[in-house]
Amino acid sequence: MTEHPVPRWAYRLAHVIPLLTLPSGLWRLGLVAGSSMGMLDDNRRPAQVESVGQGVYIVCLTLFSEAVALTAFGMVKGWGEVVPRWIPWIGGRRVAPYAAIIPATLGGLALIAIWTYGFRDVFSRDFIPFSSDAAAALMISCYAPLQLWGPALLVLTWAYWRRRTASTHQPPSGHPVSASPRSAD
Repeated sequence: MTEHPVPRWAYRLAHVIPLLTLPSGLWRLGLVAGSSMGMLDDNRRPAQVESVGQGVYIVCLTLFSEAVALTAFGMVKGWGEVVPRWIPWIGGRRVAPYAAIIPATLGGLALIAIWTYGFRDVFSRDFIPFSSDAAAALMISCYAPLQLWGPALLVLTWAYWRRRTASTHQPPSGHPVSASPRSAD
């Protein structure tokens, strides 16, 4: 339960964010499972995961990405406002709004930078070689949703900021606050 109502659109957006990382994770897991996913190595042969360590890295990267995406729920759930009691030393304490807003904003901006850079060559000859256009299209379609992760997190952070700092926004000249359209869809 949150202190102020969460707009329905924000709640839905928080649920969409982990789904944005899922296709790329499943694509990477295909590599670990032994498929080249249509990628070619430097010798124009099907690419393969070269070692167990590389496979473990890919699986850990996939799990980490999904776990980070799941933290978006903190923007719409009660545990984004009060630390869960089961967490040692700080459980039950109120989360200062900017303790969530600053990292989420920096994270959203970092995601925009990472995926803008990551997609810089996607439609050029310098992109990863693939065995077919269909294989390249599959990889691009699995990674394209990551372009939305940063902006979605920033929008969600903005909604969190408005909701969590609502009590500090007073109308001019002391007039009472009327019903806010922010809690509507």
